[in-house]
Amino acid sequence: MLTDFLLQPDIAYLTLVATALLTFMALLTPGTGIFEIGAVFALLIAGWQVYNLPINWWALVILVLSVVPFWMAVRWTRGQWFLIAAIVALVIGSAFLFQGEGWRPAVNPAVAIIVSTFSSGFVWLLTSKTLEAQRSTPAHDLGGLVGAIGIARTDIHQEGSVFVRMEDWSAQSEQPIPAGAEVRVIGREGFVLQVELIEQPA
Repeated sequence: MLTDFLLQPDIAYLTLVATALLTFMALLTPGTGIFEIGAVFALLIAGWQVYNLPINWWALVILVLSVVPFWMAVRWTRGQWFLIAAIVALVIGSAFLFQGEGWRPAVNPAVAIIVSTFSSGFVWLLTSKTLEAQRSTPAHDLGGLVGAIGIARTDIHQEGSVFVRMEDWSAQSEQPIPAGAEVRVIGREGFVLQVELIEQPA
């Protein structure tokens, strides 16, 4: 029967992992609807499974605590050892999450090792790349152009072009600037730079 299949510890464990991954993807890419619906559906099944299967609470505590070294692995550039510690905690907590006979794990240890390693590695990679992208400076940091020095490519007044930070930009100035003159960026409007002539010493 379907209920007997769903209440197998291995299947219940896989459902919990699927719920966690779908929830993570829903948080990472909000608004798609696909991951949100999948996460809700998986959560309902996982909740029913957990309700009907006896749990080792100490194993659940280990699973919760595994978040700590995992987060440290994400935040630190060289956090490989924290990631390994998190995976070990995940494997132990996963294998013993549901009560087996005596001290025997209810979840197949091989399943726990493979799933815990791949799922935690997947989440670690995506989280690290996301945080790295948030911390990195955009390739076109327009705000950082103000104050930069460049060269007028053409005569500039109402319009023209300048070469600033290895790129050509549209430019405007309040006074005429001849081509080849050195200019300073004093502002911008969208992708158009406001520049002024740098007066050369007499």
